[in-house]
Amino acid sequence: MEIKSRIKAIIELLDKEYGTDEYCFLEYDTPWQLLIATVLSAQCTDARVNLVTKDLFKKYPDLDAFAKADLKELEKDIKSTGFFHNKAKNIIGLSNAILSRFDGEVPRKIEDLTSLPGVGRKTANVIRCHIYKEPCIVVDTHVKRISGKLGVTKEDDPVKIEFDLMKKLPKDHWTLWNKDLITLGRTVCKAPVPMCEGCFLKEVCKHYSGR
Repeated sequence: MEIKSRIKAIIELLDKEYGTDEYCFLEYDTPWQLLIATVLSAQCTDARVNLVTKDLFKKYPDLDAFAKADLKELEKDIKSTGFFHNKAKNIIGLSNAILSRFDGEVPRKIEDLTSLPGVGRKTANVIRCHIYKEPCIVVDTHVKRISGKLGVTKEDDPVKIEFDLMKKLPKDHWTLWNKDLITLGRTVCKAPVPMCEGCFLKEVCKHYSGR
């Protein structure tokens, strides 16, 4: 199937199955809360992060509290999210950076966001699309894996995947692509064993059809 036709068919099926409402799987009230939650979500489930942040954001009610946090204590607070040594250090670092360099406001530009400790393009794009409503491709493990299986991209590097998808997908579906493929990856196209026979995309999936 020609790539443009494949993408059009995939998007139509995704819209039908999942709708076109945009939403975030992480729970937050403020931009800085989403930023910290996204940092915690690396190599961790959103469900686990939401459990941790429910108490974490009560204990540390603002960026100043995180900036002044005791490293060892914060490590204990977030230990269940994994990689807690680096995450705790980065959370304290980015909190100080936002307070000192951006007047306490989470920046909008990707260059500013990625200048913060522990913030890469994936995390920056989560902020840009959910806080600032800018269309973005967020390349997490689901988006990377399923975009390849569907035959939408041949790239393997997350940054190359991001720019490739930006060229190929309609801009009004960039953020929806993130939400839809995460949902698909959690429910149907699971790793390591996808439920191909029951997938509503199987007829347009390159992995399934070999076309």
